[in-house]
Formats: sequence, structure tokens, C-alpha cells
Amino acid sequence: MTAAAARLYHFVAGAAGPWQIDDVQFVCGDPLPAATHIAVLPDKTGFTPPDASWSLRGITSNERYVTRDEKSALLARQEGLGRAQATRAALIPIRKNAAWWALAQDERRQILEEQSRHIAIGLKYLPAIARRLHHCRDLGGSEPFDFITWFEYAPAHGSAFDELVAALRASPEWQYVEREADFRLIRNME
Repeated sequence: MTAAAARLYHFVAGAAGPWQIDDVQFVCGDPLPAATHIAVLPDKTGFTPPDASWSLRGITSNERYVTRDEKSALLARQEGLGRAQATRAALIPIRKNAAWWALAQDERRQILEEQSRHIAIGLKYLPAIARRLHHCRDLGGSEPFDFITWFEYAPAHGSAFDELVAALRASPEWQYVEREADFRLIRNME
């Protein structure tokens, strides 16, 4: 397996999977087809089960738009995915508009952190909420979203997660979002 393949994930929705869809909101843009479950699979060389409603792909990458101090703060506080108590998850794919991508990297950083305080907001909710960001634009433009963020948390932290998402959506950065879905999930314990 190549290094890139080890960082590639498929988010497959259908009638079966370890994560049951508890709620879904199509915040803006086109919805995805209906499904009841989601599975997160490492790279399967393009395999999508024949009964899948939809499949999204994203690849993990280096942190972008962070300073050394911010990266150190994130690493010191964030816990990993897969914690036993984290039986709730959220899958939030987003696509930003052409105006966002026309900006230079320093301009995006300025909107992301200096105006929106994206990193500072996220730090407030660590370590209770774990996250992993997947980049979709790095896959050659074939994906319908630019980013997929996967969050995991314990049921007791559900309202904190709602606060986190509301704060991010209220920020100037979200003026550039043209498509967003929000899937809230419960891990099957069977």
C-alpha cells in the first residue's frame, strides 16, 4: 500500500454500516441520496459496494493554515478517534465557492483564523471532540466536496458539538461555503 493510499478514506452510505444515521441536514446546496448507515473505510482501490447510496472520498494531509504554536496547541489537546466512549459522530462534507479558491493562501489564512478564529474555536472543544479532516480537492477534482470532516464524541458532549458547529457556521469563513451536509451518527454496538 502506498503512503497516499494509507491516508485515503471512503465514506460509504447505504443500508448497512457501523454508524447509523440519526439525523441529517442539508445546510446548503444539493442533497445526497437517502441512506440509513455510513461506513468509513480505508482505501479499497475505488471499491464501492453495489448497494451503496453514495460514496465520498477524502485524503488526510498535513495541517494547512496553522502556525507552529497553533499546531503544537492542537497536538497537545486533541485525542484520537475510536475512543470507546465516543459513540456519536458527525460527517460534514463541504464545498467552498470559486471566490474562496481565487484567494491566495495568506488571504485564506487571514479569513480562516484572524477573522473567523477557526482554530481557536476548535481548541475550545478539545479533547472532548476528536476530529480528522480529509481533503477532497487533492484527488483530482472528481469529488463533489472540497473537504470532509469526521468528528467523534461521547453523547454527553452533543450540545458542545452543536455549539462548535454553530460558532463555525456563524464565522466569516462560512460565507464561502456553497454546499454542506451534516450527518449525525450513532455507532452500532451490535
